[in-house]
Amino acid sequence: MLVYPHINPIALQVGPLAIHWYGLMYMAGFLCFIWLGRKRIITLSHPQLTNKLLDDLLFYGVLGVILGGRLGEVLFYNPAYYFANPLKILAVWEGGMSFHGGFLGVLVAMAIFAQQNKIGWLNLMDFIAPLVPPGLGFGRLGNFINGELWGRPTDAPWGMVFPHVDNLPRHPSQLYEFTLEGVLLFSLLWLYAKKPRPTGAVSGLFLIGYGSFRFLGEFARNPDDGIFGLMSLGISMGQWLSLPMVVIGIGMMSWNYRRPTA
Repeated sequence: MLVYPHINPIALQVGPLAIHWYGLMYMAGFLCFIWLGRKRIITLSHPQLTNKLLDDLLFYGVLGVILGGRLGEVLFYNPAYYFANPLKILAVWEGGMSFHGGFLGVLVAMAIFAQQNKIGWLNLMDFIAPLVPPGLGFGRLGNFINGELWGRPTDAPWGMVFPHVDNLPRHPSQLYEFTLEGVLLFSLLWLYAKKPRPTGAVSGLFLIGYGSFRFLGEFARNPDDGIFGLMSLGISMGQWLSLPMVVIGIGMMSWNYRRPTA
């Protein structure tokens, strides 16, 4: 049995200025996005994207992630708490970012970016899809450092006690999701996207991969607090939100493989 190591969520503090590990994890994800994006521009000889546009693309993506992710957390998972404590909506350093909300925010941000720069929206989504999983993985590490989103009770020898929750050994589900959504999803997409694929196929694989991995990971994760918990059929809000991603992803890949390679 393991015990959660009580990591201080503040990485560095100088007077009133505190730098949180959670924020640093997001920064690491954004830096990986730029680094990997520049590699993809070179590898693909992308005719419409430059390093300068990539920097602008990240700016739009950051806005979509933060605004959509926080709004999704507020509306999807714990509206009663945030409506009773509205100032907490701004406390993003404490954690609490919904992937599905952030995903919708990014879709909107990328649509605006694509229109302004006259780039095909699906082509743009295919470009960024392999760049996203490292950020997801770093986000899960941030969840672990914050001691949030712990797992369900388990008898497994690697079960971890989170003393701030209770004395039961639980799945370290944050680390499971780091492996699935960060490491495995990145490896899958990066290898798949190395060769020319039909437009929309890489995006479709992202939807299938993330939706499937999130669905599986939720079986080890404790249901989120708030008004939801486990819903109909005994599955969680995160699983219900992931199922449409898998269905849409399968539909996109099936449809686009019938069309010529872009």
